[in-house]
Amino acid sequence: MQILIKGARVLDPGNIDGKKDIIIQDNLIKAIIDPGDDEFQAYYQSPNYKSDYKSDYTIIDADQMIVVPGLIDIHVHLREPGYEYKETIETGLRAAAKGGFTAVCSMPNTNPVNDNAETSKFIINRANELGLSRVYPTGAITRGSMGKSLAEIHEMQQAGVVAVTDDGKPVENSNLMRRALEYCKDLDIPIFVHAEELNLVNGGSMNEGKYSTIKGIKGIPNAAESVMVVRDIALAELTDSKVHFCHISTRESVEAIRQAKKRGVNVSCETAPHYFILTDEDVKDYNTNFKMNPPLRSKEDKKAVIQGLKDGTIDLIASDHAPHSVTDKDVAFDKAAFGIVGLETSLPLSMKLVQDNILTMEDLVVKMSKNPAKIIGLNNDIKPGNTADLTIIDPETIYEIDPEKFESKSCNTPFAGFKVQGCAFLTMVNGRIIYHNF
Repeated sequence: MQILIKGARVLDPGNIDGKKDIIIQDNLIKAIIDPGDDEFQAYYQSPNYKSDYKSDYTIIDADQMIVVPGLIDIHVHLREPGYEYKETIETGLRAAAKGGFTAVCSMPNTNPVNDNAETSKFIINRANELGLSRVYPTGAITRGSMGKSLAEIHEMQQAGVVAVTDDGKPVENSNLMRRALEYCKDLDIPIFVHAEELNLVNGGSMNEGKYSTIKGIKGIPNAAESVMVVRDIALAELTDSKVHFCHISTRESVEAIRQAKKRGVNVSCETAPHYFILTDEDVKDYNTNFKMNPPLRSKEDKKAVIQGLKDGTIDLIASDHAPHSVTDKDVAFDKAAFGIVGLETSLPLSMKLVQDNILTMEDLVVKMSKNPAKIIGLNNDIKPGNTADLTIIDPETIYEIDPEKFESKSCNTPFAGFKVQGCAFLTMVNGRIIYHNF
């Protein structure tokens, strides 16, 4: 199969930024052409050349579009096996493709928990059968994510997991976390940390502060996150191991990570769009679609997250896509499940950072493509010979977010009706178009 992408801005930070044409052939990037190279252009558009491919020759007019290395979301809950009523691998990957993501990392809190090679292989094989976005599973740190003993980390790594995490649960035992870090250091595999001190959460449902008091909802203090961030920075420093902090939401956590990086500690972190778009003030009418973990924080925390994105303290943006059915959410606020969907809203919401001159487009590609790839050990450079995993972004289209149009099986989002600018125009995996908006 032959694909010619014409007239786009090709943006691969540190590699290429300019108006180019891209030739895709047999799943690979064959050539990147300067539009002014008349001889090359004539050759690739000649009737004789096209005849070799007949119906398999496709030209994509990408004028005014941006081609970037395929977006990667390293924090996604696909729910299968065990919770297929919320999401399946297929519906989750269709949502990923529509959102512009060529790859996702699936979290292990399935049923059974992905704490063994067999479950890891099931997820990978199912994703391969579908031929949509790629899946790089994460495995559990502890057996059953119960925090009692280490899971079969080496076996899972051999099966294909790229990191381990008890996401959704912290590893409360500090000595066990130390041993996990030492073990994973030998395997050269990162630990994704769910930073939460459960004794401080103590049944809370939203951020502890003015608005939780007004609503009469039990609050979760910032320290519930930042205490564990500080602990695991200390353990990373002690063991000289890789630690990646998930869904950072508080100003104290951002500052602790900033100072740790200055000391040379091997830490990285992510945040999610809801933490730089919304605050606890937005939790209105006890709408459970505004309930997530960690919770929406204060305006001061939001400012700190934005500054962390701007100065590089926060390495990347992930959706923490957490689909839930109506039965999980259509209950009292304190009884509702934590989490929102995000694969189909992450890119347009994050584009607001560019539109507000907080990040450049290059910065955004680093945080949604290049840094995620680096953390899980992928090379996604746009260059001849590399696999064609590409996202074409339309930066201009303005529309309202409509959950009824989601590919995800669930539609638990606080962003229904939000007006946004920018979306995925096309998603390509292994040289195949898996989603297009034309």
